[in-house]
Amino acid sequence: MQGEVADFIQNGGGDWTSSASLSAEGRVWAARASEAGAANAIVGDGDSTASPDQQAFLESIAPWAREAADKLGVAPELVSAHAALESGWGRRPLKNADGSSTHNLFGIKAGSSWKGDVADNSTTEYVGGAAVKTSARFRAYPDQASAFRDYAQMLIDNPRFRGALGTGSDAHAFASGLAKGGYATDPSYAAKLSRLAGKLQGVGS
Repeated sequence: MQGEVADFIQNGGGDWTSSASLSAEGRVWAARASEAGAANAIVGDGDSTASPDQQAFLESIAPWAREAADKLGVAPELVSAHAALESGWGRRPLKNADGSSTHNLFGIKAGSSWKGDVADNSTTEYVGGAAVKTSARFRAYPDQASAFRDYAQMLIDNPRFRGALGTGSDAHAFASGLAKGGYATDPSYAAKLSRLAGKLQGVGS
């Protein structure tokens, strides 16, 4: 099944995580590969060099990442890493119905208490350790600044994420606090975020 996915990617399959050309099992493998790709997006294990596209993404969000980090009591690199992981370095943005960006770089869903704009998007959830492609309603913002401010406020207001606050430059503590609070269903989420944050801290050093 991994071979099926690999062949599909190699032959230019487009949006392969949801394509009908893949079997249901193939789409699960594709979703897993997509998640792993985002986690390992800085040029290979042990390499702390960001590509030009990745560096451009980091620079574009830097002011808002610093602002959010100050509110959360963490290093800006941790916030930037979280945005990079959730959005695939900005290459997989959540979109509005008209195709425009929701500016939701953190994959924050729109619950019943959310009064702002929303957009339905496909997403990967983990059920019993298996990746399942589904659809969910996400928050939509007018710009990146609004997205980062809402992200910081959401973490501050939700007691589930208290363990992630005030963790300074400790990537493991920040990632573990988010994971324990239920930020994502991926069982490897803390490890992926911690690894990516650690690489970004290496880039900035």
